Amino acid sequence: MYRTLILLVLSLLLLGSCDADKSYHRIEGFAQGGTFHIICGQLHGMSEEQLRQRIDACLQEIDVTLSGYNKGSMLSKINAGEDLPLNDVFIDCFNRAKAIWEESGGAFDPSSAPLFDLWGFGFSNKGTVTQEAIDSIRSFIGMDLLTLEQHKDGVHLVKADPRVKLNFNAIAQGFSCDRVGRILDSIGCNDYLVEIGREILCKGKNAVGEPWRVGLDKPYDGNYDEGADLQAIINVTDCGIVTSGNYRSYYIENGQKFAHTIDPATGRPVTHNLLSATVVAPDAATADAYATWMMVIGLERAREELERRPGIDALLVYDRDGEMLTFQTEHLNTQ
Repeated sequence: MYRTLILLVLSLLLLGSCDADKSYHRIEGFAQGGTFHIICGQLHGMSEEQLRQRIDACLQEIDVTLSGYNKGSMLSKINAGEDLPLNDVFIDCFNRAKAIWEESGGAFDPSSAPLFDLWGFGFSNKGTVTQEAIDSIRSFIGMDLLTLEQHKDGVHLVKADPRVKLNFNAIAQGFSCDRVGRILDSIGCNDYLVEIGREILCKGKNAVGEPWRVGLDKPYDGNYDEGADLQAIINVTDCGIVTSGNYRSYYIENGQKFAHTIDPATGRPVTHNLLSATVVAPDAATADAYATWMMVIGLERAREELERRPGIDALLVYDRDGEMLTFQTEHLNTQ
């Protein structure tokens, strides 16, 4: 559902061990146009099948609310101009996205949906790209054009311009991980890893009593063989971890590469030397949105933003004269 826009480069290192705690459960399936995997410890007062049913229901609700590919979803109806009461899933995701839009100075902007569509990375076929088309679209993007208002039948989204559309691809799967994490927290599960579309939320320890281990693929163009060529392994717990990069979702036109990361300030795909940004944050929605934000603004500005945010860690992979180099924050535990 969401990886068309923001394609992650995380590969889970789910290595078997004779010492693994056999009480750990593994639940997996298909959702949001991809797969999900959940590894969790003790379930209190709930069977594995009951947990699966709750997770499936949670992910289904998110899909019918936030998916732009599901033409019957709440988001699709709103983008088509319908005015309808919003559910708590839409309200929570919108509020989180708008807060990060403001924090990022507009670099993270779900209202850039028409730009994503224009360049062929959205919910419709690629448009005819001209500077005139870009300038026209940029005149009606910005989360400040959208507000939530209480009406008699519930909360509604009010648009200052009817042409405004939303695309939550850069936060929705992280948001989904957090929602599943709430379910696990509610039943007293203290050790788990939730992976949806390669975005991760983890808590506690893995089945061998250690922090969770996540492998990051090297971000060179065309590296589709997940887990075969790793850039690093990160040991993490009690956090969300998400990677954004431009080496799997792009196209070549007239000899030029056009990446899926669009800068709202220019209306064009980014062209800087930052190849991927892996962000570790207190929750997966924040990690998801921040990873996109870092990819929009590039290496130097990303480093400056990270210096001002001690609660956020990151590993940035960038190119310098054909050599792949990395920058990481000091508290990140990598191998």
